[in-house]
Parts: sequence; C-alpha cells; structure tokens
Amino acid sequence: MKTFDRQFGKTLFDSLPTGPGIYRFFNAENELIYVGKAKNLRRRLAQYRNAKRRKAHAKMRKIVAEARRLEHEVCIDEREALRLENSIIQSMRPKWNVAGAFYFLYPMVGVKVTGDDLHLCYTTSPEFFPDYRFFGAFRSRERTRDGFFALMELLRLVGHPIRKAKTPARVVLPGKARAYLYGFRQVPETWFPRLEDFLRGTSFLAIEELSLLLLERPTAVARSKETQEHLFAIRRFWRHEIQVLVRACHRAKFLEYPVPQKTRDLVFIEGRGI
Repeated sequence: MKTFDRQFGKTLFDSLPTGPGIYRFFNAENELIYVGKAKNLRRRLAQYRNAKRRKAHAKMRKIVAEARRLEHEVCIDEREALRLENSIIQSMRPKWNVAGAFYFLYPMVGVKVTGDDLHLCYTTSPEFFPDYRFFGAFRSRERTRDGFFALMELLRLVGHPIRKAKTPARVVLPGKARAYLYGFRQVPETWFPRLEDFLRGTSFLAIEELSLLLLERPTAVARSKETQEHLFAIRRFWRHEIQVLVRACHRAKFLEYPVPQKTRDLVFIEGRGI
C-alpha cells in the first residue's frame, strides 16, 4: 500500500476534485506543516501519492511521511488559490514552506543625498531609516547583495568614501537584523537622479555613465577584470531583480512604490498570466 493511502485512507484520493484549490498537511500534533496550491487538486496530490525515491521527490516524501491529516479547499480559480496560499504562508509559516514565508527578509536599497554627499543603504529593515528613499522590495538577497556591494566597490573608484566613523559600513539592528551603510563624496551630482532611475528600473543610464567614468580612473583600468565582474553583478541585479519587479508591477497595475515587503509576493500573483 502506498504511504499516501496508508496515512490518509484508501478512498481519499478518488474523492479529490479536479478543479483549482489549496491543500494542507497536518502532523500528529495537528500542526500545519505545509500548504500548497494546485490548478488541479487531484493531479497535484497524485504527485505526492506517487512520489518516487529520487531527489526531486524527496520533499514530497518527507511531507507525506510526517503528515497525519490532509485537507483541501476548492477555489474559484488558480489566482484565488495563489492568494489564499500566500496569505496562509505569511501568517502561519508552516515548517515545509520556505518561499514567501520570510517576506520580511526581502532586501531593499536606500538612497539619501545630503548636500554633495551620496549615501546608500542595504537592509531588510527599511523602517529604521526614514530619511532614506528606498527601492524594492527585491526577492533574492544574494543577487541584490552582490549587485549592491559591486556598486559600492565601483563608487570607491569614482568618488571618495566618507569616513566609517561617520558612516559605519554595518549596523546591527534590533532582532539581529543588519544594515549596510555607505557614503561617498565627489560623485557627480548629475548622476544622483540617474542612480534612482536605475534602482526604480526606468533607466540603465546610470551604469553606462559609471562605466565611462571608470575608464578615466587608472585604478579601475588596472583592475579591469575585477571591474568587469562588478559590472556583471550589477547587470544581473538589474535584469533578474529590478526589471522583474518592474514587469510584475506593470502587469498587476500596482502603482505603490517602493513595493512593501509583505505585498511583493501578492503583486507577482496578481501579475501572473493565468
């Protein structure tokens, strides 16, 4: 007998609807351990029922082995199922749900201009920096972090870093959250609005102009390979985070900016072509 049938009964599978909806797995302590959505509930749960002993199915096998109860709920359409799944994941953070559960860790990039000085911030807690103008929220901490720090390294070659005593590179916030703050002098003021256009996703001109400025810096030319790697990291951030967010907002007709961390996944749901 299949583990799925042994856990939830032989007749459950045949009674499952073939329409869209969500499904919930509960453990022996009646704790929700996983919630998922399906375009076709019976077809999706058949994948759990027939999970093979291979890496791609490992998570499904573990969920079924731990679960003692399975519930399902029919939705009007797939988008409604996605909305409900997202709401449950954010509010309950089931053990086996990772994507979307920790929306408060989605990174944001902030910009502040004081006189001739440019200040930048990378953080998952923008509420601690009300004097910065923030952009995002972005999904991948790795790509966003790599792009942000690559930009900081290139700005060191173009401008002059403000002393760390005035602008610490790392700030530990309540709850062990962190923020990274940088400041630069003698960066061309005309570049400031273009940087904001870049972070908002409306123009790549800031990076093109930065590339031209770097050609005039002997250190950047001498470290051409390293400079190119930094530019590639920034371009990846642009293509896979900034532009992806712009397209999602456009499809969802979402006008608020920056996109709140908690709202980001919902914007992508509303913007899906279902």
